[in-house]
Amino acid sequence: MAVYTTIDNPELFFQTKKYTGTGSSNSITLDGSENMQPDWVWIKRLTAADHKLTDSVRGVTKVIESNNAAEESTDSNGLTAFNSDGFTVGSSASFNSNTVGFVSWNWKAGTSFSNDASSTSIGSLDSSGSVNETAGFSIVTYVGNGSSGATIKHGLSTVPTFMMIRVYDAAAGFQVYSKALGNTKFAGYLNATDAAGTSAGPWNNTTPTSSVFTVGNGGNTNNNGGTHIAYIFSERQGFSKQGVYTGNGNANGAFVYTGFKPAWVMIKSTASGEDWFIWDNKRPGFNKSFNPYLQPNTNNAEYDGSGAFAQLLSNGFKINGTSSYLNSSGGTYIYLAFAESPFTTSTGIPTTAR
Repeated sequence: MAVYTTIDNPELFFQTKKYTGTGSSNSITLDGSENMQPDWVWIKRLTAADHKLTDSVRGVTKVIESNNAAEESTDSNGLTAFNSDGFTVGSSASFNSNTVGFVSWNWKAGTSFSNDASSTSIGSLDSSGSVNETAGFSIVTYVGNGSSGATIKHGLSTVPTFMMIRVYDAAAGFQVYSKALGNTKFAGYLNATDAAGTSAGPWNNTTPTSSVFTVGNGGNTNNNGGTHIAYIFSERQGFSKQGVYTGNGNANGAFVYTGFKPAWVMIKSTASGEDWFIWDNKRPGFNKSFNPYLQPNTNNAEYDGSGAFAQLLSNGFKINGTSSYLNSSGGTYIYLAFAESPFTTSTGIPTTAR
């Protein structure tokens, strides 16, 4: 029998949730068919505001932002609890401003791990975190040593294909690794519009293995004495996909097959000066005139105006429009996507079209 997916219900591991702020303590329940306790919550107010990222490894109230390089801050009125079916936010305007719309993107890890490198002989730096092998996702923290070739256990048993890493107790960029570009390149910074670059600094020109990832002497991924956070993904058929596509410069743009109906897609041109873009399946307008997008590298409000946009289809996504940020002729674009449902379940049942 053909294997169509390893995960029949993606909502066990990833969910998007829209909510309206109340200005006071607010328990947000995810809408999925299954309860899910998230370990990484990425929140964006739909009006102008910074992106707020909180995870269970660094702890509640500990915040970093995707759109700037500021070091971690503490917001006692931000995300205050991870719950069995969602999370709780306090009165902070960036998490819960009264009557204002928000979107949250929520990933589940759930199994704690700790690695003493000298005892286990896995990696050269100690690491700890939370991992979900089924979903191919881990959150890892470690202290850098500034030396090229340092290795860190990532908690998964398969090779990571997409990583976002930064030191968080100092100002730093959010370095991105994409398997599609290879180990000699970094896919820009999540907080910036930089082009993809070639450097041994981030990854030491070394592909991750099924047990460790390698860092060079770059200050974002291996700051000497700095504490780092890494969000790490390994593809799972029918649930997650990273890759690259080439733009065609045509209003009838590129189609990217993922093997699932996407719930969330993030795209970045490898060229300089281009923003990152995120679409999801919960915000109004998707697959209509223009899908509203958010930009991880800016604090801009949600935008649903003209230009190229992504349609989320039953088996992938399609770009419409000719804008350089998504569909320049011959342009190279990396993406990361997560499923709403597999195109075909493990028992051969197809998904419905949009």
